[in-house]
Amino acid sequence: MPLSGPAKRHRFSPTKLILIVVVCVAISALVLLNRREEAVPPPEAEEVIDLESTTTKAEASDPEAQYTLGRVYAKGQGVKQDYAAAAQWYLRAAQQNHAGAQAALGELCEAGQGLESNEAEAARWYRQAAELGHPGAQYSLAVLYVMGRGVPRDVAEAVQWYRRAAEQGNGPAQFNLGLRHSDGDGVARDPVEAYKWLSLAAAQGMPDAIQACKELKGRMTRQQLAESQQRIEAFQPGTR
Repeated sequence: MPLSGPAKRHRFSPTKLILIVVVCVAISALVLLNRREEAVPPPEAEEVIDLESTTTKAEASDPEAQYTLGRVYAKGQGVKQDYAAAAQWYLRAAQQNHAGAQAALGELCEAGQGLESNEAEAARWYRQAAELGHPGAQYSLAVLYVMGRGVPRDVAEAVQWYRRAAEQGNGPAQFNLGLRHSDGDGVARDPVEAYKWLSLAAAQGMPDAIQACKELKGRMTRQQLAESQQRIEAFQPGTR
């Protein structure tokens, strides 16, 4: 029979209410997680290299093939990883002014992989690649100058190489250049320029740059932020 009088109210105990809230939060978390999973781009397909053809070209003194073969051995891509073999192929390409090979050879020298560890030699190869405009080598050379490893410590010189790499869109270089402008270390203190470079690095997903932007923003005026934003919008990566 239908109830007479006022409708019956259902009351939940505090324990039941907590349980309901927990379940709702868990369901929401699962939904968000699924969305994130869907948003993740698929992994890039591994580069397919015709090893026989590449080796033939490399042996015929093709610098790009030599560089590619160096990467194949360094990564162990389709062959047993062999840093010594990688160094040999990088060297042959580097001697033909292949900037990528010079930078890679510098990395092997610095890490002591396939070659005896030699930071001065690493700096020499980084410099050759850096002068040819390789942003990764410019950044690596800047780090050596900051640390005084393989070269005399020279922060001002490091800043110049950071800047050249940053202007080509190198995220780590943009981050470090931003910090230098923020602290006035090796370059004039300039919060507007600092925020520009830190923001550009943050846009590449660098957590430290994102945090540094937040901290710097709290110390800047509206006018400074507006000027910095104009510089960010005007930035176009170029070759240096």
